[in-house]
Amino acid sequence: MSHILVQDLAVTYPLFNRARSSLDTQTAPLDAGEDFGGTQRLVRDKRGYIKGVRALDGVSFEVEQGERIGLVGANGSGKTTLLQVLAGIYPPEEGFVTVEGRTTSLVNINLGMRSEATGNQNITLRGLASGRKRSEVEARRAEIAAFAGLGEFIDLPVDTYSAGMRMRLNFAIATAFEPDVLILDEWLSAGDAKFRKAASERMSTFVGRAGILVLASHSASLLQANCTRGLWLHDGRVRMDAPIDDVLAAYEASGKSQTAAQE
Repeated sequence: MSHILVQDLAVTYPLFNRARSSLDTQTAPLDAGEDFGGTQRLVRDKRGYIKGVRALDGVSFEVEQGERIGLVGANGSGKTTLLQVLAGIYPPEEGFVTVEGRTTSLVNINLGMRSEATGNQNITLRGLASGRKRSEVEARRAEIAAFAGLGEFIDLPVDTYSAGMRMRLNFAIATAFEPDVLILDEWLSAGDAKFRKAASERMSTFVGRAGILVLASHSASLLQANCTRGLWLHDGRVRMDAPIDDVLAAYEASGKSQTAAQE
């Protein structure tokens, strides 16, 4: 059974070798973060110098088997950072994260791809790296190549591929093996209309057989088509946790109200 538990999660990006700016000299409490631009929090040391950016702060939620979670929020709200923590790329600074089940993560289109290796070789490498047996990889090879639609390019080095070709191969490999937890970032909505339609249909079927989906996207239609529950992140915190349609409606209304206030 797949399961995710996130409790009081906090993540700060440290700043090293940074030239001092006017923000360092501003008067501010030294023992707390500071709202900055409405999207991030600045963390200061005892001298008042900025030492990091708080990307996530006090995030808590739980995901059960079969749920499809859509992450909603503006750029800088913490969506990608949260995905990276769930994928094990970043450790929690505070709080804890427990992910039960085999995880497949596509947070970065190039993550795990060997550019000097061919498409076929990457199918093998990615499959073995995910814990699959060679026999399992071979059983899915033809299907992966067919869905990626690369033709003879499947036997050429990946560094000869366009970004779209890499994305199709990455997606085809990731969805060929049924994970307990599938983590996807915005790039899934890239590509031409034909591939987006095929990818959406494939993911819907795939997630129906898998355990949990966590998808971050700015595309409301993509989230509505594939998710049942939404988490709205704002300034690194969970602002709303509800059915995806309710979250998207509230998020859209918030954007309209902010636009009206600025006019």
